[in-house]
Amino acid sequence: MARWSSPVSAVALVLTFVLPASGQVPAPSGRSETPAGQVTFAATVTLAPTWFDPAETPGVITPFLTLYAIHDALVKPMPGNAWAPCLAESWTASKDGLTYEFVLRKGVKFHNGDPLTADDVKFSFERYKGGGATTLRARVAAVEVVDPLRVRFRMKQPWPDFMTFYATPATSAAWIVPKKYVERVGDDGFKKAPVGAGPYRFVSFNPGVELVVEAYDGYWRKTPSVKRVVLKSVPDESTRMVMVKRGESDVSYGLRGPDADDVRRSPGLTLKVVLPTVSQWLVFTQQWDPKSPWADQRVRLAANLGIDRKTFSDAEYLGHGRPAPSIIPRDFELYWTPPAYPYDPARAKKLLAEAGYPKGFDAVELATDAVFAPEAEAVLNGLQSIGIRARLRPMERASFYKADQEKQFKYLVRVGSGAAGNAATRIEAFVISGGIRSYGGYPDIDALFRDQAGEMDAKRREALLHKIQQLMYERAMFAPIVEQAGLIGVGPRLAEVPTITGHPFISPYEDLKLK
Repeated sequence: MARWSSPVSAVALVLTFVLPASGQVPAPSGRSETPAGQVTFAATVTLAPTWFDPAETPGVITPFLTLYAIHDALVKPMPGNAWAPCLAESWTASKDGLTYEFVLRKGVKFHNGDPLTADDVKFSFERYKGGGATTLRARVAAVEVVDPLRVRFRMKQPWPDFMTFYATPATSAAWIVPKKYVERVGDDGFKKAPVGAGPYRFVSFNPGVELVVEAYDGYWRKTPSVKRVVLKSVPDESTRMVMVKRGESDVSYGLRGPDADDVRRSPGLTLKVVLPTVSQWLVFTQQWDPKSPWADQRVRLAANLGIDRKTFSDAEYLGHGRPAPSIIPRDFELYWTPPAYPYDPARAKKLLAEAGYPKGFDAVELATDAVFAPEAEAVLNGLQSIGIRARLRPMERASFYKADQEKQFKYLVRVGSGAAGNAATRIEAFVISGGIRSYGGYPDIDALFRDQAGEMDAKRREALLHKIQQLMYERAMFAPIVEQAGLIGVGPRLAEVPTITGHPFISPYEDLKLK
């Protein structure tokens, strides 16, 4: 397979999070000892070049696995600080909510030596085309370069969610790339040799196999302790488990059930449990087709009642996962708590009979990212038990996300998201008409969403978003499955394993330490 490398190299890591009005800079940690050693990660997904470009994140958390190892953002979550100033050392919002101004950190350079300026911030925002791009462009009137270290965003109208959309992993619009370099090499060239401003620089990429990055001693926060980080694509879970047991990886992501328990019981290994804001659910893409069984709310409710969420969650996540009552994580701001769907196959069969399907029906297929085939299989087993038949269609993650964004799936889809944000950002992407990953919508929900988007009174806005979530529940628009736990196998060589609240990956990489 082709192997990509760059003499200039480049890549850095970090992430973004929300702040209301202003943020002050923590003092940089200072320089550390000379970087040494290597840490190897076994990842659940097949690494794809699209994960290297902040402009293309599709409203999910996966790209931040590599962005954290390649790029930096103005503001991002860090350990102990959900809104940590990074490339922006401070920011302010006007009292009328129409302008946000960011002051950039002095002396920051990209890995190729180009200085980071306000022009790069403006350029990065304007080339962003990932999840949330439509919303950001509809509400941001202009991005103005005030001076080389100051940039101003002007809103078309007050928008309470600007920082949630811009400065959290709800999108990657605040992750900054070097304008001059991108213009010189083009988008495709940038993916082949990405240049960033963070703690690690790009060394090589073997498509579908591994990404190699090395410590950048000019990183503003501190020089990483570990010289080299290798991200390996290892889609098979059992292989990831064996790798960490044999010392072939220092970190193995995405363990479940017996494999996770094996790591937990192995001397010298640690099972690290993280609780990210990741939820998974079933999408009924045909609910807007009057000829489809899924157009009947009773059928969608029956599907919900046929899923044994607790048994699955306890078995797969060793009791750390949580049965999901909603597509919106319960830890999100503006969350409305719906009644939990009970596991009641008898009532589910009765509802199907009332809807005219006493013998069930053929639902054709259920598409899923292959990493989450166990979740999809649990859903299929539940549907089969009440008479709804379908086959599983597992796909590689990048291909699955592309097909989902393009609305190519015609039947059932197992969808999930770990993107940060709040109830509004999740609804914007998956619920309203025209959402980046929405297969349809309802006029009354769309109208309520438009109303809340410009509502500056916090209580009235919360009431509108709660009403939307209530309607989603009453109509059984989705079948929530699980709020998953991250079960991570950690080998004996690591002395420090940094984590960020709500984030599924071990980060920030510059805080990794070997014994």
